[in-house]
Parts: sequence; C-alpha cells; structure tokens
Amino acid sequence: MHKLIYRLIKKFSLAIVALTITFSAWAISLDQAKQQGLVGEMANGYLGIVVTNPEVTSLVEEINKKRKSLYLDIARKNKLTMEQVTALAGEKAISNTRSGHLIKMSSGSWIKK
Repeated sequence: MHKLIYRLIKKFSLAIVALTITFSAWAISLDQAKQQGLVGEMANGYLGIVVTNPEVTSLVEEINKKRKSLYLDIARKNKLTMEQVTALAGEKAISNTRSGHLIKMSSGSWIKK
C-alpha cells in the first residue's frame, strides 16, 4: 500500500510539473489570481473561484478541464476511482499551496494558508 501511495505521489508531482508547463501561457495570470485571492485550491483537487470575474472563470475552467483529464488518466492507469485520485490530488495541491494563498475548507469557507 505504501508503494502505491509513493508511486501516486510521484505521478502527481510529475503531473503538477506537466500542468505548469502546459499552462505556461496562463502561469502569470494564475499566479496573479492566486496572489490577489481570486482563486484557491480545493480538497477535491480542483481550482476554485473565490471572486467571480470572466477572465478568472475562463482560467479556472481551462485548468480544471486539464486537471480532470489528467485525473481520469491516472485513475485508469492505476485502477483507482476518480474520488481516490481527486482526494490525493487535493491533498497534494493544498500542501503545495504557498503561504498567503487561499484554500477552501470543508465548511465551504476560504482561508489563507
């Protein structure tokens, strides 16, 4: 079981790097959106909108679409459910969230890490 978790964490780390490269055109906008508190990470592995704005909404939709595709691929390859993959992805995203950026609590409220 520990080997499986280690492999998944390694894959998620590689996936995050791949997502960063994939979104290089968006990287500045995403970073700015996080710094300004417009978006934040959620426990379900997806990016959430804190303040609605058409540009932010478009950015979040595009990122979450790519994340979902990646999660489906990881789930299929590792014979896991999407719930298992998104839960692990959420844990990883929240643990990697920089201090001062927002995360969504299970209560639904946003807090600064």
